Amino acid sequence: MSTRTSALDAVVFGVDIQSGDVRGDAPSYALAVFDGEDVTRDVVTHRKLRRLIDDEEPAIVATDNMYELAADKDQLIHFLGSLPAGTKLVQVTGAEQPEPLSRVANRHNVPYGKEPMQEAEAAARLAAHNVGHEVSAFTDTTEVKVARGRSTGSGGWSEDRYTRRIHGSVRKRAREVESELEDANLEYEKDVRESYGGFANAVFTVHARPSDIPVSRNRAGDVRVEIERQRRDGIEFEPLVKRRDHVIVGIDPGTTTAVAIVGLEGTVLDVWSSRTSDTAGVIEWIVERGRPIIVAADVTPIPETVEKFRRSFDAAGWTPESDLPVDEKQHRTRDHPYDDDHQRDAMAAALYALDAHEDQFDRIADKLPPGVDRGEVTARVVAGEESVEAVLRDLDDDEEPESESTEHEPRELTEEEKRIKDLERQVERLQSHVETLEGRIEDRDDRIDELETELGVARREERKEVRRNREVSRLERKANRLERERDEAQDDVETLERKVERMKALWKLDHSNFSDVSAEKEGLVPVKVVEKFTKGAIREADDQYGIAAGDVVYIRDASGAGRSTAELMAEFEPRVILKDGGLSEIADEILFESEIPVGPADDVAMQEVDELAVAREDDVEAAIDDWRERAEDRKRDRKAAMVDQLISEHRAGDNEV
Repeated sequence: MSTRTSALDAVVFGVDIQSGDVRGDAPSYALAVFDGEDVTRDVVTHRKLRRLIDDEEPAIVATDNMYELAADKDQLIHFLGSLPAGTKLVQVTGAEQPEPLSRVANRHNVPYGKEPMQEAEAAARLAAHNVGHEVSAFTDTTEVKVARGRSTGSGGWSEDRYTRRIHGSVRKRAREVESELEDANLEYEKDVRESYGGFANAVFTVHARPSDIPVSRNRAGDVRVEIERQRRDGIEFEPLVKRRDHVIVGIDPGTTTAVAIVGLEGTVLDVWSSRTSDTAGVIEWIVERGRPIIVAADVTPIPETVEKFRRSFDAAGWTPESDLPVDEKQHRTRDHPYDDDHQRDAMAAALYALDAHEDQFDRIADKLPPGVDRGEVTARVVAGEESVEAVLRDLDDDEEPESESTEHEPRELTEEEKRIKDLERQVERLQSHVETLEGRIEDRDDRIDELETELGVARREERKEVRRNREVSRLERKANRLERERDEAQDDVETLERKVERMKALWKLDHSNFSDVSAEKEGLVPVKVVEKFTKGAIREADDQYGIAAGDVVYIRDASGAGRSTAELMAEFEPRVILKDGGLSEIADEILFESEIPVGPADDVAMQEVDELAVAREDDVEAAIDDWRERAEDRKRDRKAAMVDQLISEHRAGDNEV
């Protein structure tokens, strides 16, 4: 119903300048502390006043001129920002164009005197009755910022872990703040800047004053919480109670009480009814909507309840000559909405009262000079039964002394004081600039920390990529090597497969009936073919189908063999060597000494099967027998030659004797 300050829950500071001037000398202030019943008075310095405001946190600091507390707009904004969360600065004389304090005090029947302490007390009492405008430089929106409490640093093996811990702490505290805002049912918007391991910061724009937010400004370890109200574009004034001008009130009493508020121009401003509100509640509702100059009823004589309301407001009363008929009330209120018959009757009473005084209101308006409050004059003429001329004279008489009493002319400053003032303003500008630069530096430090974190992450990713590329290269080389080994193994397998096939063919030669050979089934032997009598050809034949002891070997071209080739062949211990072409003496000698038979291939009938060959056993034996005969002859010839040589040597020895 009412926002009126109560002595039970609030204290009001009334302030007026006692001596000096806020723009020059250090001023002193008359301070009246009003708790709704008692007034405590004191004279304090500006510093002590600020300290008392911080310590006691009054609901209102009231003054007739806000620039008695601050020299200019910037200082006023600073003063407003330093007030406790629950404290308002109220200018009781109005908004941009304040009235004299004496006039406001007289209008509201508040004691007034011209002494500073009396003016301070009047300001306190007026503010306690919700008279005046709150001076505001801030909105009802507050920014809560959760950010890092320390820099993430640079370098060090544990930098990543340290950064993750700080950002994780910011994220944890931000979630706690969000939970507290949710529990308090506060509307907010959240803006989060994520970073490595958590949040770099989180900003909550809360639609509430700092005093309504269950979060306090603090700095603990890795996290800091900052709270700042959003600034308005300029200084704004908000009335403590949104009063309308002087009004006409219609009341319909009874079990259900209805009240209608009508402006002097005939506008229905509000209508209301209630079965539970008492007299005080009805009065509170009316006070919040205007200042009655006429209280009207729809019946005559005026009901006792309506008369009590009239006396409460010291307003004029109005009743019709006879009770208003229902059809007339319906007709008069046809253009205005209402919820029930009680509201209709109250509205009809107010509108008929307006009709009855309409001519009087017009005459008053015609006599008023420009700039004079029509409602004030009308109220005094109608309710106070004064003449328009008397009211205007009274207002003119109040104007001069009041303006003198409320105006505090500053004394002329000395050159030194002017210089000090200029330097103070310069210092304030520089301090403001320094604060701006510090804010920019802090933002840039945060940005640098964020970029360094991102750079560290990028470097780690780059190192991981390099390691991945190195591993990929290593695996590719290994894959290529394995592919080569696979190809080589496949070649070896193919070679071995060919060798197996040749071995199978040899086995067939040893065990088959050779049905595809045009010879008798029995008496055949396999022949291992060597293309040339060289070490390479011998090894190649051995690799292909193997040369074992007792094999028959056929050399297609036996010419050109040397000692080592003959020795290599002798190591295989073949049964017989069949050859085409001439054999060197050295090779023939080595094979003879190794007792390996050698015979011409023409003496043996052979038939080739693929890369192998077969020969008749009889022919092979005949070739061997032939070699043996030749070998016996060769041995005899060698012995005979040796005997002849011995005889010759013996004879030669005898001749010498």
